[in-house]
Amino acid sequence: MPSQYDLIVVGTSFAGSFFLMRYLERAPAEAKVLVLERGGSDSKAWQMQNRRTSSIEPESVFVNATPDKVWFTSPGFGGNSKCWMGGSTRMMPGDFQLKSRYGVGLDWPMSYDDLEAHYCTAEEVMLVSGPADSPMPRSRPFPLPPHRMSDPEVMLKQRFPDGWYQMATVRASVPTGKRGVCCATGICELCPVDAKFTIQNGLAAIYRDPRVTLQLHSAVDAVDTQGGAASGVTYTRDGRSQTATADLIVLGASALFNPHILLRSGISHPLLGKRLHEQLPVNVILDLKGVKAYNGSTVLSGLGYLFYEGEHRRDHAGCMIETWNSPFATRMSGMRSEQGRWNERFILSFLFDELPRDDNTVSIHAKDPRLAETRFSGYSDYALRGAAQIPKMVDKLAEVLPIERMFPTQLGATAAHIQGTVVMGNDPATSIVDRHLVHHQYRNLLVLGASAFPTASPAYPTLTVSALSLWAADHLLSSS
Repeated sequence: MPSQYDLIVVGTSFAGSFFLMRYLERAPAEAKVLVLERGGSDSKAWQMQNRRTSSIEPESVFVNATPDKVWFTSPGFGGNSKCWMGGSTRMMPGDFQLKSRYGVGLDWPMSYDDLEAHYCTAEEVMLVSGPADSPMPRSRPFPLPPHRMSDPEVMLKQRFPDGWYQMATVRASVPTGKRGVCCATGICELCPVDAKFTIQNGLAAIYRDPRVTLQLHSAVDAVDTQGGAASGVTYTRDGRSQTATADLIVLGASALFNPHILLRSGISHPLLGKRLHEQLPVNVILDLKGVKAYNGSTVLSGLGYLFYEGEHRRDHAGCMIETWNSPFATRMSGMRSEQGRWNERFILSFLFDELPRDDNTVSIHAKDPRLAETRFSGYSDYALRGAAQIPKMVDKLAEVLPIERMFPTQLGATAAHIQGTVVMGNDPATSIVDRHLVHHQYRNLLVLGASAFPTASPAYPTLTVSALSLWAADHLLSSS
């Protein structure tokens, strides 16, 4: 006989954890919640000893049919919170209104204003470090003070006060009582001082709540449906198929595995598994004359918004620029060879928003249905036209930076921000979940996370994923 719960949550990363946090704040004492996590709970000591964030190899959970395009995932308790770099930017208001403002792409089915308070809550939970000024409207200040910029970034901030900002990040700038201060060594995926927010060091308490049963090593195979509703899930644990039933099912298993589970469930939609995407990342190395970099207080300390919003987005993608403050944090050549000038080098990554393509997909692997399969055909022309503007952008930076040399640009293998595949929208014909992440057909099934993103903003997605989970939980709990 299947076990009965009020709520089943699939996945323990940002999407599932922030939803569960809000749910438990309002749920009665007798509520019963089951959380299913594919991986185990790999301790920080284990991660550091083994130099890995997960004991599960990505190749054991999905097949990349186009391996030149990299997709990062870290199965296990805490999900990708273990391996992320910690960038926690908000999207800009225009990101939600690409179609209505600029005539391209799609509008999101909610606005920046709808999520603003939820952004604030997520920032407070994560203890985000950030500046007093901001490129987007804010109702509350950041919980922690900002990190120190490097010398080139200070120059850019002075010349472009409304175009350059200290990065919003969960890499702590001061002691928090829970986390250490960022050491700026650039090995953030394993953070030796535990300075960045993770589910393990920030939200683990919700999984110890007596109302919650956490089952590790439990791979969800399918959502069970009956009579037009989701009735439960089937999952594999210890090599044995098991079932559990619930009044509400929440998938928070990432843009790779949310569609995979739905496809295996026989839940169909013309767009399900399509529009897999992330930002287009392009790396740039600039050699400077007499200006030394790498002296900021965190591995990524500044963000450029000069080429983000504006009428140029009608023709080509907007861009957010991130600046690297460790010569060892990227695969690019971080140091100069000239004596006394090794740190007169400035490394930037240009992140361009993306209009998703239907031919970038997640599907069921033909030989082993337990595996998801990714296939990537390329970036949109819109994003590529944005990348073509980089020489002009560098010319703008050269108004203040003494640039001696610009190396050829390098297309990044990944921005490490998997999005799309279970798109949200108001019309069931052109979207799979609605504006509150509720499945259009199965109204007691929610699909959370970046899988719902209609487009890829230049901003990092994690804070928006977390805010959307709070938004979805608030709507659900207020209407129940």
